[in-house]
Amino acid sequence: MAETTSPAAVPVEQENIAIDPTIDDSDSTYGDELSAYTASVTSSVTDYQRFVGPQCYPTSGLPFKVTVLTWTKGKRYELDEGAYARNSIIAYNCALAGRRYHAYKEGRYLLPNDEQENERLDMHHALIRVTLKDQLFLAPIGDSPGRVLDICTGTGIWAIEFADLFPSAEVIGNDLSPIQPKLVPPNLKFIIDDVEDEWGYENDPFDFIHARYLAGGVKNLPRLMEQTFACLKPGGWAEFQDWDTMVHSADGTSKGSSIENYMVNTLRAFEKAGYVTRPGIFLEQWMKDAGFVKVQVHKLIVPLGTWAKDRHYKILGAYNLLQFEESLEASAVAALTRIENWSKAEVDILIAKSKQDARNPKIHSEYHLYAHPSETE
Repeated sequence: MAETTSPAAVPVEQENIAIDPTIDDSDSTYGDELSAYTASVTSSVTDYQRFVGPQCYPTSGLPFKVTVLTWTKGKRYELDEGAYARNSIIAYNCALAGRRYHAYKEGRYLLPNDEQENERLDMHHALIRVTLKDQLFLAPIGDSPGRVLDICTGTGIWAIEFADLFPSAEVIGNDLSPIQPKLVPPNLKFIIDDVEDEWGYENDPFDFIHARYLAGGVKNLPRLMEQTFACLKPGGWAEFQDWDTMVHSADGTSKGSSIENYMVNTLRAFEKAGYVTRPGIFLEQWMKDAGFVKVQVHKLIVPLGTWAKDRHYKILGAYNLLQFEESLEASAVAALTRIENWSKAEVDILIAKSKQDARNPKIHSEYHLYAHPSETE
C-alpha cells in the first residue's frame, strides 16, 4: 500500500523533552554515560523477561507441536485444525546472510525469525512497557475480558503476560512463525496463521483484540481493522499500537543523518513490496473507517539514545537504542538485498553509519508511538 493513498496523517503533539547539557557538549560518543545506562537496561530486560514477563515460562525454544489453521467457508466458517511436528515447518526455514526466516508462506514476511530477532522482539516489548508506564494495554476492558486475540503475537510475550494477568480469559495468539515458548499458561494457545487471509472468527467473536508493531509486516491494515471489527462482540474493544517508523527530531538534528538515510531506503523497499511502513499516523482514521467508536488517541515520543535530561526519557532512550541497533540488520538485509538489489557490504556500511549516528549525543533522534484503544459501540 503506497503511503500516498492513505488518509491525511494526524500530527503528533510534541512534548518538550529537555536535552541533557552534560552529554550534549561532549564529543560524538556517550562514553561511560551510555555504557552505564545500556548495561543497566540490558540487565533490566533480562530480569524483566525472567521474572516480570513469562515468569516460570521459558522464553526460548519451539513448541513440540504447532497448530496450523485453515478456514473453510460454507454456510458458515468452520475451523480445521491440523497438528504438525515442529520439524515439518522448521526444517524448511530459509536463510539469508546468516539469518533465519520463516518457512510457512515463505517470503511473506521480510524480517527474520531466529533467536537473535526473538530476543529483540522481547526487548521491544520491554520498551513499550516502559513507554506505557508498565501498562500492558490501555483499553478499559474490565476485570473479566473473556475471549482475547493477540494478532501477530511474535514470541508470545504479550499474550503470556495477559494470560497470567487474567487466568479466566481464553487467550489466542497467532503468527506466521512457531517461535513461541513450549510452556505457557493453560488459558493460552498459539496458532500458526496469516492474519491477511480470510478470517473465520465471526461465529465465536472476541471481547478484546490486541495488535502491536505491525509496521512492515502487514500490507492491508485498513482491511485488517475491518476484520477485527467484524470479529468483536458488541461493546468489545480493540487496541492497535504502532509506530511512525520515520525518524524525527524536534530540533532538526536528525535531518540528513545516516539514520534518516537508513529509514528512507529501508521504508522505500518495504513499500515496494506492498507493506504499510508508517501505520501509527493513520491508525485513528482507519479505525474510524472500520466502524469503531470511542477511538482514544495516545501519542508518545520515544527518544533514541540517552540524550534526554529527564531520567524517564533517558532510560526509555537507552531501551530504544538497544532494540534499534538490533533491528537495523533485521529490517534491512532482506528488504535491501532482495528488493533494492543492494550488496550485503553496502547494507553493512549503512548499518554501521546508522549505529554511529544513533550514539551521537548531538543528534537528538526520536520516534513517535501511537496507541488507539477503540470500542465497537
